[in-house]
Amino acid sequence: MELKIIEHKLTVCKVPDISYIDMTAELYFIGKTDEEISLVCKTKDTPAETIKWDDGWRSFRIQGTLDFSLIGILSKLSGILADHKIGIFAVSTYNTDYILVKEENFDRALKVLASEGYKIV
Repeated sequence: MELKIIEHKLTVCKVPDISYIDMTAELYFIGKTDEEISLVCKTKDTPAETIKWDDGWRSFRIQGTLDFSLIGILSKLSGILADHKIGIFAVSTYNTDYILVKEENFDRALKVLASEGYKIV
């Protein structure tokens, strides 16, 4: 399985209103519930108005389109990283999953996954 590095530094934050998000930005993920509006975006695109934020994330995605019938892909990846004491923040899209890792653990995470047979591209 191939894992594609996303070259951007990312921020995970909470915003008070969706209107603060730059919907023309190249990359962002929005999660909206009855309790919050969460945003993952390039650090340079972080809205000025945030409730909380956490900088210093890097990311990779599982290459290709994942069929909904596939089971355990994210679980296996997160388990490998957890075994090496590397925390993650995961985001799923219709096509695939993205895994965010704190910048100080990113290179180690990639090495660990490569040693487990994942191809890093």
